Amino acid sequence: MTRRAAFDGEALRIALLCYRGNPFSGGQGVYTRNLARELAALGHRVEVFAGQPYPELDECVGFTPVPSLDLYREPDPFRTPHLREYRDLIDLLEVGTMWTAGFPEPTTFSLRAARLLARRRDEFDLVHDNQCLGYGLLRLPALGLPTIATIHHPIQVDRALDLAEATGFKRVTLRRWYGFTKMQGRVARRLPEVITVSSSSAAQISEHYGVRPDRISTIPIGTDVRRFAPDPAVPKVPGRIVTTASADSPLKGLGVLVDAFAKVHADYPGAELTVIGKPKPGGAVERAIERYGLGGRVSFVAGLTEQELVRTLQSAEIACVPSLYEGFSLPAVEAMAVGLPLVSTTGGAIPEVAGVHGETTLAVPPGDPEALAAALSKLLGDPDLRTVLGSAARERAVTRFTWRAAAIATADRYRAVLESAC
Repeated sequence: MTRRAAFDGEALRIALLCYRGNPFSGGQGVYTRNLARELAALGHRVEVFAGQPYPELDECVGFTPVPSLDLYREPDPFRTPHLREYRDLIDLLEVGTMWTAGFPEPTTFSLRAARLLARRRDEFDLVHDNQCLGYGLLRLPALGLPTIATIHHPIQVDRALDLAEATGFKRVTLRRWYGFTKMQGRVARRLPEVITVSSSSAAQISEHYGVRPDRISTIPIGTDVRRFAPDPAVPKVPGRIVTTASADSPLKGLGVLVDAFAKVHADYPGAELTVIGKPKPGGAVERAIERYGLGGRVSFVAGLTEQELVRTLQSAEIACVPSLYEGFSLPAVEAMAVGLPLVSTTGGAIPEVAGVHGETTLAVPPGDPEALAAALSKLLGDPDLRTVLGSAARERAVTRFTWRAAAIATADRYRAVLESAC
């Protein structure tokens, strides 16, 4: 099949790259699995190239592992590999970057993926990178492989929030850890097109990475509204508030939510907070829970299957998105699809997803525990409002945020890039 035939309407052959592919690693894994499945359902041939932890993919999607040295695996993160594990100079670069407090995975994954694709250049029409933006991508156009990337949001936002909380030597190591963001900006500026998930992220990408606005396409993502749906057969746990924290970092606002929940608990002793995620051992969130005496009212659940995640959401009375910033917010869409009333901040793209205050969500400023507590208490005390907001949230999710729509729009962008490359 020629590229001309491909963009004239026939099936495309897509290499989808993701340096960390497992859905439990955060939004990158969720994006990879669902977009790949829906692109395949449209008739395209999709093969995912991913590093550890490897993705969970549907049978209709091909997979090529791109193994790293897996330096951050549990239970021995930041490990030093045995001499027999080293295979080439990329492995040495990976270890050397870790030893000097950097984060090597985006760079080393891109170099390994480029090496694999060079051997298989005639098997694909286009390469779609998911948030890696490593230097290896710049080798692909010379091989005849047009390459685009999805950027969920610029990592500089995470960097700024982490540095704001860090002190002393921690600030030095954080700057080194986030050193890969300079590479990502250089690569993003040289790609023909960048896809992002919200207009808020598009503006941030242009600001932080210097990508021209006319080379950024905004394609909202979504959820499977058939699986993520209300189920009257699942009993509600009275007073249960659920939140998702894919990382225990300042960006996710979990500490702010714990502060707010302490105030809520004083008025509603039966309230409980379920966090889908895990805390940083000995970190600020764990210390706050202990300081407030909330150990019996705050629980963490991690490693859930999709079915377990859905049932956890269905069992709650309220969902909360306390993030200081989000490039999109899959947790908001998933909770809305289940029909949960939502309390959300106005950080980043969250208003684009959650909708209008008082209609589909109760919106509060990011980083404000008093406002967050007031909104949560209001919903806990008003079952009629919970019903109204939950129904409206479900309708918004079903009509605006589905993976099928995201895949159709993404395939359109593939064809536009292929056409411009000819």
